[in-house]
Amino acid sequence: SELKRRLKAERKIAEKEAKQREQSEKDSNKPSLTSENNAGADEESLDPNQYFKIRSHAIQQLKGTNEDPYPHKFHVDLSLSDFIDKYSHLQPGDHLTDITVRVAGRIHAKRASGGKLIFYDVRGEGVKLQVMANSSFYKSEEEYFLVNNKLRRGDIIGVEGNPGKTKKGELSIIPYEITLLSPCLHMLPHLHFGLKDKETRYRQRYLDLILNDYVRQKFITRAKIITYLRSFLDELGFLEIETPMMNIIPGGAVAKPFITYHNELEMNLYMRIAPELYHKMLVVGGLDRVYEIGRQFRNEGIDLTHNPEFTTCEFYMAYADYHDLMDITEKLLSGMVKHITGGYKITYHPDGPDGQAYEIDFTPPFRRISMVYDLEKALGVKFPPTECFETEETRRFFDNLCAERDIECPPPRTTARLLDKLVGEFLEVTCINPTFICDHPQVMSPLAKWHRSHPGLTERFELFVMKKEVCNAYTELNDPVRQRQLFEDQAKAKAAGDDEAMFIDENFCTALEYGLPPTAGWGMGIDRLTMFLTDSNNIKEVLLFPAMKPEDSKKEAQPEPPAEGTSM
Repeated sequence: SELKRRLKAERKIAEKEAKQREQSEKDSNKPSLTSENNAGADEESLDPNQYFKIRSHAIQQLKGTNEDPYPHKFHVDLSLSDFIDKYSHLQPGDHLTDITVRVAGRIHAKRASGGKLIFYDVRGEGVKLQVMANSSFYKSEEEYFLVNNKLRRGDIIGVEGNPGKTKKGELSIIPYEITLLSPCLHMLPHLHFGLKDKETRYRQRYLDLILNDYVRQKFITRAKIITYLRSFLDELGFLEIETPMMNIIPGGAVAKPFITYHNELEMNLYMRIAPELYHKMLVVGGLDRVYEIGRQFRNEGIDLTHNPEFTTCEFYMAYADYHDLMDITEKLLSGMVKHITGGYKITYHPDGPDGQAYEIDFTPPFRRISMVYDLEKALGVKFPPTECFETEETRRFFDNLCAERDIECPPPRTTARLLDKLVGEFLEVTCINPTFICDHPQVMSPLAKWHRSHPGLTERFELFVMKKEVCNAYTELNDPVRQRQLFEDQAKAKAAGDDEAMFIDENFCTALEYGLPPTAGWGMGIDRLTMFLTDSNNIKEVLLFPAMKPEDSKKEAQPEPPAEGTSM
């Protein structure tokens, strides 16, 4: 009847209105993704200190709940790079709902598209992957809003979901679940602007690595250099060794050492400046081919090519001389450059990326020049006989020569130091491509063996690249009497004020008395070589944590002297 139809219609209208009221109540209680995203955007306009306080408070609220912001474990199936390699073949619009993978990375960008779709750019291992979070594919709409509302740029997240591509062809993971693994409490700089301030980059290397992928690539290249070096020497039958970093006597190089104190022994120890003497004692003991890759410490200046601690490789080879080592050096470096860069030629900017570019050609053989002969040619002057280089007359000759040419040399103005300044001014500047400067005077080489045909000279070479020393090598002096005499000459130089002169090492001299076979030794600075192969003009660019002066605002108070009767 008409009455029944009217009552039925009124009942349907009432039910519909009740459902609408119920849905409205649910919507009013549900968090709004759009409003939360706006809040996140507003947070980015705050100053860093305000942002840190707000973010820290928000994360603190999560602790102790079932939403722990620092979970113990998240299982990862694929790295980001492996995910990209495996699924880059997908077609636009594909969504592999039957495949579930788990990846992790750091959020660098967050973009909302309407109320139920949000995109994240997640980065790791030098690559980027898009996370396309869609509430329709998430495990529950409520959890979708909860997790996306708490995520910010810089957070490390774990994502479980399906591989897919957007209609525009962007490879993505479409999440079923997102887990906050470690929140970033600080405001992360935007990739668009990057992190360019060098002080910040060097002091906060972790932030530099997060934002600048080219920095990551430099340290990957550094690792490749060391790996290639080890492989090359292992193939030649060398044994890798380790020698002490703290020594009673600093030896093996002409340099100023760091001093530390051993409480139990109640004595000063020196941080090593070179491992050379230990290596040669091992050759005396029958280890004919040894090498070591490690840190050296020199208490000297900090500049574009020097750091107080630096990494070297040294090797010692019985029954070889410096001619053999020149051949090995050519094979090692030319092969390494080709292996890492794909060719023998590299481009280098010694004054930074905006300065002039130079091409460095590592094609063997390398140029070879004689130190004394070519220095005479460059200066247009005849030097005293090399066998007289240890005399006071020769010292005065080079002293006057430096004064005439306006070459600065701070005291003590020894023959060795004066010659070194002249070589730096007139020979090293010509060494753009790899160049061996050979046959140094004995006064400059207290551990090298005398030259077979030129009295007063030694069988030594230094390899220079782009005007900088990269390698130093020589036929080793193995006459204990001669070695002790040269150590005594160094002791006289130290007494005269040369802080870099060597100490007398009686233990080493005793080892030589047991017999060191004909041996050649070689050392290379890994930091400088890395600078060339990564086009870096500052050594700080190739050291993960370079030496830096304390920031003025954070200088630590100097410790008070210990009270009388107490131990330090």
